[in-house]
Amino acid sequence: MDAVSLVKSGDRVFIHGSAATPLVLFNALLDRASELRNVELVSISTYGDVNWNRPEVLDSFYLNSLFVSGNVRDWVNSEHGDYVPVFLSEIPQLFERKILPLDVAIVHVSPPDAHGYCTLGTSVDAALSAVRNAKTVIAQVNPRMPRVHGDGILHISAINAMVWTEADLIELDYSAKADEISRKVGSNVAALIEDRSTLQLGIGAIPDAVLAALKGHKGLGIHTEMFSDGVVPLVEKGVITNEYKKVEPGKIISSFVLGTRKVYDFVDDNPYVNLMDVSFVNDTSVIRSNPKVVAINSAIEIDLTGQVCADSIGTYQYSGIGGQMDFMRGASLSDGGKPIIAMPSVTNHGVSRIVPVLKEGAGVVTTRGHVHYVATEYGVVNLYGKNMEQRARLLTGIAHPDHRETLERASRERFGTPLCY
Repeated sequence: MDAVSLVKSGDRVFIHGSAATPLVLFNALLDRASELRNVELVSISTYGDVNWNRPEVLDSFYLNSLFVSGNVRDWVNSEHGDYVPVFLSEIPQLFERKILPLDVAIVHVSPPDAHGYCTLGTSVDAALSAVRNAKTVIAQVNPRMPRVHGDGILHISAINAMVWTEADLIELDYSAKADEISRKVGSNVAALIEDRSTLQLGIGAIPDAVLAALKGHKGLGIHTEMFSDGVVPLVEKGVITNEYKKVEPGKIISSFVLGTRKVYDFVDDNPYVNLMDVSFVNDTSVIRSNPKVVAINSAIEIDLTGQVCADSIGTYQYSGIGGQMDFMRGASLSDGGKPIIAMPSVTNHGVSRIVPVLKEGAGVVTTRGHVHYVATEYGVVNLYGKNMEQRARLLTGIAHPDHRETLERASRERFGTPLCY
């Protein structure tokens, strides 16, 4: 394909991510493996079928991931890839300050309007900074990409090559994956949320369950790094109004959307939604300006002192830091805010997520100094202001009953038996 022929050996190339992953151009670039050497790929999270697992690709391309997704997880964890630990809010700085100078940005955009303006569609996040700082911009233009209001507006004069493709966007639907445990966790979290709160949620069965439990609330707002389908019915029911936010009142503020066609159609040419540069959306000083910010994030495991591992399974890089700390800190500084870690008490294999100590090599995303509320299907505890032994006791109380004896024993061995409570 002529467009990706603009990429040269030795280039650093940004790949647009999430629902906007430009699969046609991405795979066309990988198909040039025999012609290229030492090309570094930089991405946040990509989705879809990326045809990377071939010797010739691994010989020519190195994936330097800023947030790891399932379709390239083994690539990142091989000798042909790696992960850059970084807050989502600070990724644009890597491009702007030339810490990771970009030669090429490959993006997925909506068609140009009558004035020649495209949009970055479903994912503005760090892609806006990438296109502003790359020497060359290559765009996959897709009529099924929604035209989204906000920062992600790009004139065709800034694009060096454009390829027209008509293809469905990547879709993720977690509504069918909700089970009784997810609903219990969601109900426990929803009980913490007051009317007029400003919400940050991700994607998954638990965020969907939280949203489903908020139908009786009033005056909620959305300021979040991303949102999915579960927000749409609450807007339609008048539960989400955004009227009490201080930052962009009357609008949903986000950085990207990821879900099904339902949410993509919702954001299409909708002035109620602004997708903005993640350096603004995830700025702690901006987040804390809103009242009653409730940040809902998850964990792979949490130890008895409150250290949250959310990005790795031991030394295996599973995802990334992302925006968890941006919002956990922002919510804790917000007037009436509540930072929450919400998770099932055990994995799908029955392994406790609340553990005496984190796995060797595990990354700490939210430190025990930042953690406040932790929720499982067995309840909610607030660790803020609690000492280490108190935290261990509280967390044991919301662990799965099958694991509480082990956790109690580990707590006694580490902290002894307290003289007072």
